[in-house]
Amino acid sequence: MTLVRPDFTGADVCPSPNFGERLNGTVDMLVLHYTGMDSADEALQWLCAPQSQVSAHYFVFENGRAVQMVAEEKRAWHAGKSVWKGESDSNSRSIGIEIANPGHQGNYPDFPPAQMETVIDLCQKCAERWAIAPEMVLAHSDIAPQRKEDPGEKFPWRSLFDSGVGHWVEPSRAAGGRFFQRGDSGQPVEALQAMLGLYGYGIDITGNFDEHLEIVIKAFQRHFRPERVDGIADVSTIETLHKLLSALPVLSK
Repeated sequence: MTLVRPDFTGADVCPSPNFGERLNGTVDMLVLHYTGMDSADEALQWLCAPQSQVSAHYFVFENGRAVQMVAEEKRAWHAGKSVWKGESDSNSRSIGIEIANPGHQGNYPDFPPAQMETVIDLCQKCAERWAIAPEMVLAHSDIAPQRKEDPGEKFPWRSLFDSGVGHWVEPSRAAGGRFFQRGDSGQPVEALQAMLGLYGYGIDITGNFDEHLEIVIKAFQRHFRPERVDGIADVSTIETLHKLLSALPVLSK
């Protein structure tokens, strides 16, 4: 089905051929990306080109203009190889939003207010329409930490939360104290892996602080403790993770 009318009022339509049928029929996740290209127009063209084999449901320009490429009921190809809460077909269960920003490969500018106003409105509408839980509003880097960094540590997750979208707690301030890093092992590392897995990250509980755990810690920090992204599990990182878990509705009963 070619997209004719947008699901989000006010969005322009630029259909992408890169979509399919959802395999499980249930949308419970909202995934935010940055484009990672210098030109927003070129990024949109790429997402709508058959040879790219990638797409998203929505695209938001720096000036706040929204474009819909794939109908929300269809499976856009934005997540790639990924996992969250043990499920690997993120595309079948998610709405994908591409936000124009050159990202870490460019000069990684701040996200403009006009752009964020549209992103927040779009996220609110999608979350309401599909009954997406706050903790299921995620970064691409959350579900694919080995491959992705977007939308990155500059993305204002707190602003989304203040607008009723997403899960957030005030992060503990990065300071000194005990920490764990690559090469460490033992029960505390095992407990850290278990906490990250409980929140949703794809990680094995081995008790070894290896490269994969370091990358997952960086992804967590980009989203929830952006003050310092270094892959080291310091007191601030662990406290923030614990506060997030304690604030989950399912775990607070």
